[in-house]
Amino acid sequence: MQQSREQRFLDIFQKVTRLTSTVYDHQEVMDTIAEALPPLLAIDACTIRLHDSSIGSFVLGAAHGVSMEYLSREVIDTEETLNMVRSGHPVYSTHVDEDQYLPFHEEASREGIKSVLTLPIAYQDELIGIMRLLTRNERSFSPEEISFTMALAEQVGIALSHGRMFDEMAAQLRFLHEIQEVSALVNSTLDLAAVLNGLVERVTRTMRAKGCTLRLLDPESGHLALAAAHGVSRAYLQRGEVEQERNIQLVLAGEPVAIYDVSHDSRIEYHQQMADEGIVSLLAVPVKVNKGVIGVMRILTDAPRVFTETEVRFAVTLAEVGGAALRNARNYKQISDLVGQIQEHEQFLGDILNNLRHQLLVLNRDRRLVLANQAFLDTLGVSEEEVIGMHYFDLCPPKGDRETCPVNQVLEGREMVPFVQEVHVGDRPRWFERSASPIHDEKGQVEYVVEIIRDISTEQMLEEEKLQSSKLQGIVELAGTVAHEINSPLFAALGTAQLLAEEQEETELGEELAVIIRNLKNIGELTEKMTSMTGFSRREYVGARKILSLKK
Repeated sequence: MQQSREQRFLDIFQKVTRLTSTVYDHQEVMDTIAEALPPLLAIDACTIRLHDSSIGSFVLGAAHGVSMEYLSREVIDTEETLNMVRSGHPVYSTHVDEDQYLPFHEEASREGIKSVLTLPIAYQDELIGIMRLLTRNERSFSPEEISFTMALAEQVGIALSHGRMFDEMAAQLRFLHEIQEVSALVNSTLDLAAVLNGLVERVTRTMRAKGCTLRLLDPESGHLALAAAHGVSRAYLQRGEVEQERNIQLVLAGEPVAIYDVSHDSRIEYHQQMADEGIVSLLAVPVKVNKGVIGVMRILTDAPRVFTETEVRFAVTLAEVGGAALRNARNYKQISDLVGQIQEHEQFLGDILNNLRHQLLVLNRDRRLVLANQAFLDTLGVSEEEVIGMHYFDLCPPKGDRETCPVNQVLEGREMVPFVQEVHVGDRPRWFERSASPIHDEKGQVEYVVEIIRDISTEQMLEEEKLQSSKLQGIVELAGTVAHEINSPLFAALGTAQLLAEEQEETELGEELAVIIRNLKNIGELTEKMTSMTGFSRREYVGARKILSLKK
């Protein structure tokens, strides 16, 4: 009987070894061991869990003889037991259903588990999983049984490593091709919707998943809005808000999350909706832009899935590509908006400049024209294309000393003093006031000069009129003063002459006095005009002379 059992051990070992050597599917090796060990060792169940480096825990690889409820518990074992296994030693535990210090004793009690033997699955001194033998009755294991199961665990490690290496090599080639394709898609269009829809479709196909969803954070509301989805129903997508799910919160903190069994994992909120959709496992990765998380991409499978490190890296990379697409789209929109604003501002500024009554021109430090308003162009009778780039002195040759040129004053760092220039247009003179202001660069040097040319002809003529009016007022005031001074002796002389004329009325002297009186009266009329005068005019007199004609 003993020989028969040893032979059965040998048969199982040979079968596992053969599978390890010829089959790249490590799942088949794990399933074979999990199903073969319970009848061979007279135990009730066997489980194999694999270490998932993305979450730092163990996920189910294969099982036989226990319920899914027991397998889906959140805590696998105590940290002390796991540390012993990590060091390469098997750990035997008895009465696990009664030990209050064990975090899973209630689940073990419900399942009826009494004894557990935990064995490390290692490859090249690296722990990649654990194998557990479970009994519903108290059971001890012989050294031979432990050695045999340790040898099988090593075969599982070899099978896992070989299978993973083969899978990862094939996956890396496939993933590299997909990354190149998605990158080409991102670089070929700025249509964000097309890029994101293409992204989730390619992720689903390449990772052989059921579907994929991509949600982006709304910066105003803080909610995750659906941006793209593939392979899932509308009812599933509309199940409710997902921000409060623990797996989402972990991803928004910047780390990927892999869940082997979504139906019992506490990090999932909508268990029933996922079951209705047929979702079993998921991988959630952050979508980042400039190291900031702006969304979540989730890969959903309809079969139990342990996501490899290569798959996690691939998903993270594609999520980053999605973030790059979003950044490109946002940058393009910002640039488009900025260009539009600049164009609007340029148009607005141009309208203002062109509606200025004064002439305006802008020169660079080489005295080349870079901008001119419509008033300046109309004055010269030229178009903007004809004058842009011309030298200042070719456009506005300075009249007189160049020291008075306001543009020279600014460019040479002197204090700017406005310059008034007189120009004759036909027979009429016109006056222009020229002033300039500097525009400095970041170093404080003059980069541009803005010159304003104001037509002050009307102001100049008003000044002339004021001067003439002032002179006229002086003449009027002088005439009034002279008339006042003349009137007193005039009236005295006139009175005396009139008295003498009455006495000498019949004599020759009386006739002369009459002439004197008449002339004195004429002078009186003249002084009366002078005291009441409001203006005067010139009229011709003898020879080249001109005299004033008084006006009331």
